[in-house]
Amino acid sequence: MSSNAGDRPLDGKVAVVTGGSSGIGAASARLLAAEGAAVVVGYNAGAERAASLVAELPGDGHRAARMPAEDSAALRAVAAEVRSAYGRCDVLVNSAGFTRAIPHGDLDALDDEMFDRILISNVRGPFATIRALAPLMRETGDAVVVNVSSIAAFTAVGSNVAYCASKAALDTMSMSLARVLGSEIRVVCVSPGAVDTGFVPGRDRAWQEKAAQATPLKRIIGPQDVARAVLACVTHLTSTTGSIVVVDGGRHL
Repeated sequence: MSSNAGDRPLDGKVAVVTGGSSGIGAASARLLAAEGAAVVVGYNAGAERAASLVAELPGDGHRAARMPAEDSAALRAVAAEVRSAYGRCDVLVNSAGFTRAIPHGDLDALDDEMFDRILISNVRGPFATIRALAPLMRETGDAVVVNVSSIAAFTAVGSNVAYCASKAALDTMSMSLARVLGSEIRVVCVSPGAVDTGFVPGRDRAWQEKAAQATPLKRIIGPQDVARAVLACVTHLTSTTGSIVVVDGGRHL
């Protein structure tokens, strides 16, 4: 994305961040706003968190919007609101997701309801959000989608079997969409390992510290680390599409 000399790179741009009320989404919203974007903080159940975040973001024009992954009609309505309010959408960060810690060997514990919920949240939701916003994003001629994936997609080690499968699907879907949405829209995946967000219930600080010691960099990855990669995909990796940017301290090694 180009900008005039002296401008912040995202001045005049509009960014939509799903899962924006906490964790990686909230950290991404903060960085995007700091670089000049008007940010739509998408949330599902975190209405109060989203409103608080909007109030603290630097700059003007930010708002919160409920964006439930399972409701394509609601996502289309948000896209229409973004068009009406801003007339453009330059950046979409799909950070919303869902999982639960279930041992991979406990096949019965991963029941159909849980499996479907994970796939809807982590695969269908991002697709439906992109589908809803793509017409508006195409109009800018230089838009970018950043899907927050996971190294579980290619290590097959993660909170449960369905979660690993869902992130593999997200990676493949991102490559497909990069092919068909170019040249107007780039699509990139940012792929963290274990992140200190509380996203997986039961993984406390002690678990994070132990996991970090098993990586080459031996440090805990925080949401701000992933958000910096998201921002880089938007502002610096401007010739990158259909690729996966890994942010895991070398955990996949």
